[in-house]
Amino acid sequence: MNENRNVFALDGITGILIATALLLSILAFLTVNGLSAQSANATNFYEIKDEQSIKMFDTESRNKHLFDVKMGE
Repeated sequence: MNENRNVFALDGITGILIATALLLSILAFLTVNGLSAQSANATNFYEIKDEQSIKMFDTESRNKHLFDVKMGE
C-alpha cells in the first residue's frame, strides 16, 4: 500500500490550482489580444470603386478596386 500520499502534491489540490490559474491566464491573454485586434480593425474602412466591372474569378482585378479610407483625410 502506498503510504506517501499528500494532499498538496502536484496531483492534488496544488496541481488543480496551477492548472486552473494557467488556463485562466491563457484565456485572459487571448481575450485581450482578440479585443485589441478587433478594435484595431474596427476603424479600418475600405471603399469599393467601380464595382460593376469586378470579375468574380479574377483576383488581380478584384484587389485593384479596394481602397483603404483613412480617417481624418
